[in-house]
Amino acid sequence: MSTHSSPSPVAIVTAAGRGMGAAIARELHARGYRLGLMSPSGSARALATELGGFGLDGSVSQADDLQALVRGTLDAFGRVDAVVNHTGHPPKGDLLDLADDAWLAGDQMMVLPVLRMARLVTPAMLAQGKGAFVNISTFAAFEPSLKFPISCTYRAAVGAFTKLYADRYAPNNIRMNALLPGYVDSLDHKPETLGSIPMGRPGSVQEIARTAAFLLSDDAGYITGQNLRVDGGVTRGV
Repeated sequence: MSTHSSPSPVAIVTAAGRGMGAAIARELHARGYRLGLMSPSGSARALATELGGFGLDGSVSQADDLQALVRGTLDAFGRVDAVVNHTGHPPKGDLLDLADDAWLAGDQMMVLPVLRMARLVTPAMLAQGKGAFVNISTFAAFEPSLKFPISCTYRAAVGAFTKLYADRYAPNNIRMNALLPGYVDSLDHKPETLGSIPMGRPGSVQEIARTAAFLLSDDAGYITGQNLRVDGGVTRGV
């Protein structure tokens, strides 16, 4: 049973048009959340229509789009209880061949949206007396791989920000965690990649979605500032 004062809680999910983002939106809807969804392609807007939520075409890299998403969600539902910061994949390439523009795009795509969304939503959560964020990251954030140099670098920064925000707002009952997926079935993976996973298979987007929903729920009420690896055992750190 929800302890929220409203009839049902409200969640914002970015990059919610497909893959993990869409799976998280559907899982949260199934658990009674009302939704504010955004993606660049129009697919999140269509999903929001299907699920009775607020939908918007926009990019997490654009501050104005994030502001419009939060404003539209608050106008529609009057509160924001949960935020899932999800985004696409930044440019890949050889470490020193990646140009400055590619690195700046990574910052705009991965770090600044988390900061901007926190600025936009924290006042509403403070007024409500609670709230929770989940930042979708990557298993390689703390075990960097040369396959994903920009992603690893900036996802590690997201992990640091997650801890800083969690410490700052824990007294206000606002939590922030990062979820670090491994290889997930929304993408095709080579046999050698699958062979590197102790569980021998990719994770499902539904498994990621259920973990995100748990971290947002009151069942995870004492969990904050964590970077939770959901990777089938592929990372080696203890």
